[in-house]
Amino acid sequence: MEVPAEKTSAITKSEYGKMPDGTIVEQYVLKNANGVEMAVITYGGRITSLKVPNKNGEFENVVLSFDKLDGYLGDNPYFGALIGRFGNRIAKGKFSLNGEEYSLATNNGPNHLHGGLKGFDRVVWSAEPIENGESPALKLTYLSAEGEEGYPGNLNVTVVYTLTNDNTLEVDYSATTDKATVINLTQHAYFNLTGDFSKDILNHEVAINADAFLPVDGTLIPTGEIRKVAGTPFDFTSAKTVGKEINAENKQLELGNGYDHCWVLNGENGNLRLAASAFDKESGRVMEVFSTEPGMQFYTGNFLDGTLAAPSGGTYAKRSGFCFETQHFPDSPNQKDFPSVVLNPGETYTSKTSFKFSVKKEE
Repeated sequence: MEVPAEKTSAITKSEYGKMPDGTIVEQYVLKNANGVEMAVITYGGRITSLKVPNKNGEFENVVLSFDKLDGYLGDNPYFGALIGRFGNRIAKGKFSLNGEEYSLATNNGPNHLHGGLKGFDRVVWSAEPIENGESPALKLTYLSAEGEEGYPGNLNVTVVYTLTNDNTLEVDYSATTDKATVINLTQHAYFNLTGDFSKDILNHEVAINADAFLPVDGTLIPTGEIRKVAGTPFDFTSAKTVGKEINAENKQLELGNGYDHCWVLNGENGNLRLAASAFDKESGRVMEVFSTEPGMQFYTGNFLDGTLAAPSGGTYAKRSGFCFETQHFPDSPNQKDFPSVVLNPGETYTSKTSFKFSVKKEE
């Protein structure tokens, strides 16, 4: 009797493209024993593909991406990228720390967004594959020099992507600094669990483990209020479709052009717990997100407008992908009542978020 070949995990490396200055951008493909496969490029630490099975066992990519480096070098909405030094917005691009005021680029109306003009999404990271025989992993490192994008301190950052054999993508962040600074790292993948990017995500059933969210002003900066979700379109404590109330008459939805807000996650900051889940009935795919972070920005791709080409043909239309960006609260450096984002010399910043994929067949 023929013995079937043992399923094994693997990592392969190839050249993805070249930066304008000639720097080579590498692509690493991580594959677990179940056939789940993720591709990551060293430019921005971007996830360019994540193939997971549907209820029929068919593998399809579920993240929005481009097929060439040029797409990522051009103007794009942070597809698949690592975000830093500070994910989300800082009001008016200014904050004070230890009596000193720092000025950052204002690249989102009057505010600073996602680390500035050249955030971590637009740098080439150093990569080191970690093959332990079980769960393939990729270690990415980057030194953000003192003054880069206006931030204080030399910041040494490490992010490890691990693809486990229970079909979980683990993202582990750590960082150290030689001068007091602020930090808020996240992953900006856009998901569409149908695997068909010509479809929107309004039929996905989403649940968010949060009893409150952060209302924003006209420039999407939190007002400082922590508002209960009960009785509002922001209540995802029980699963509902994204589209159920996204067009409801609501000032906050109007400001965000849909959902583009930070939810205050239940449970203790620093403990890995369920943050959110998404389910696509058609494919049967389920994604559960676990995080140690205090908040999560749920963004429904409201500003995708059909101008960006999709690799499979066509373009990415409005709401063809959604983001679960686990993070500290936006504008935390300017809001003393929010959990601190300050990192001091001698301390180590750590954060973990896991994306677990499974299937649910119709009952």
